[in-house]
Amino acid sequence: MDSAVEQFDAVVVGARIAGSATATALAERGLRVLAIDSARFPSDTLSTHLLWPTTMAEIAALGALPAVTAIGAPRMPLAQASLGDLGWQTPYSPVSGIDYAMCVRRTHLDRALVDTARAAGAEIRERCSATDLVWDGGRVAGLVYTDDDGAVHEVRAPVVIGADGRKSLVATLVGAARPTLVAPSGRACYYAYWSDDRDDLRHIASQWRVDRLLGTAFPCDGGDLLCLLQPPIDLIPEFRGRRAHDAYLRGIEALPGLSRRLQGCELRSGVRSCVGIESYFRRSSGPGWALPGDAGHFKDPVTAQGIRDGLHYGRLLGEYLAPVLAGRDGVDPAALDRATGMWSRRRERECVEVYQWTNFLASGLPPSPLEYELYRRAGADIGYASILADIYNRVRRPAEMMPVTTLAGSVARALRRPDVTLGEVGTDLRFQQRRMLGDWREKRRFLSRG
Repeated sequence: MDSAVEQFDAVVVGARIAGSATATALAERGLRVLAIDSARFPSDTLSTHLLWPTTMAEIAALGALPAVTAIGAPRMPLAQASLGDLGWQTPYSPVSGIDYAMCVRRTHLDRALVDTARAAGAEIRERCSATDLVWDGGRVAGLVYTDDDGAVHEVRAPVVIGADGRKSLVATLVGAARPTLVAPSGRACYYAYWSDDRDDLRHIASQWRVDRLLGTAFPCDGGDLLCLLQPPIDLIPEFRGRRAHDAYLRGIEALPGLSRRLQGCELRSGVRSCVGIESYFRRSSGPGWALPGDAGHFKDPVTAQGIRDGLHYGRLLGEYLAPVLAGRDGVDPAALDRATGMWSRRRERECVEVYQWTNFLASGLPPSPLEYELYRRAGADIGYASILADIYNRVRRPAEMMPVTTLAGSVARALRRPDVTLGEVGTDLRFQQRRMLGDWREKRRFLSRG
């Protein structure tokens, strides 16, 4: 153990998305911040790494937009989605003047955010791994970590911020690893990179669904394209081991629109996978600690919300903490815990509906007659298509997709289809009613708990 115990205003475990955002927000307000990470940057990690306009606005708010733009990913001002033979396309509503999405490899994105935190004044120590927390009178009061040479260090701070991902050590050590709300995904996730010479299409972020299979194409940096496949979990055995490559290609062929998008493109990487996915909320604050990013809240990648939420609520955590940590009379523990508690409850209130909507899309269920009607409407009405795109963009709430009038109209139109029976529509309508009632009850219980 290093005999010198360093003192900081805040210690952050994990320096990627949420960790860099929190460290930047604190450091630019004059606080002494240490962030450690087991990686040496640049460093890759599993991620869909799609950045909606609202995500780009968060990057701009941290001061990292010039560095991220310089990585060279194309701007994508158009969103496109298809369900079977139906489809829609629309621009995004601007957020803080930004009306385009980007897809940036985490190797480059995380490096840009770490550099931004350093430039703001945060101290970043790479190749350092947290091993334990320091406790004082029932409060977290610091951190023990090992560096790249195996030396053990102890640092003290009024707050330790666990931005260390889904397998968060900080969450485990404070007894918060068990979720307060959890939903297993009905999908798995497989992705790879392709060369992309389709300059006429590199401004569009696209999604396709056929039956229960979902695929996406996101042009990214390096002249490449990220192609993600999310089959239902009962198909996971087809993707195991050496079969993953062939199963991935078969999945693309089963999505004709995606297959056409990839014509002339060449597969340039192996197929990466993420299975056993669970969406969750964890208790995210307590005496001397807080959990931003995936450590405290995670949603299935089907809606690509993780980076936006990591940046947004990481930045907000720094803004909630800064006035308390900068107090002239020292840090009031009760005030600090109130700040992290208010921040945590705000994230729960603002994210629970998106969490529930994500869980529905991640269920892996076949599309229903009412879903087809929504796509028909979006294909004919760009205003409605804009609502769908802006739910992903976090400009609109999921409930705006299907108000009572839209639901009633969709039922009426579905009943006029010669290939749709009254029984199918009735079954779908009852399912949607049960789902919405269940979501309402879940949300009410979750937000009203002590």
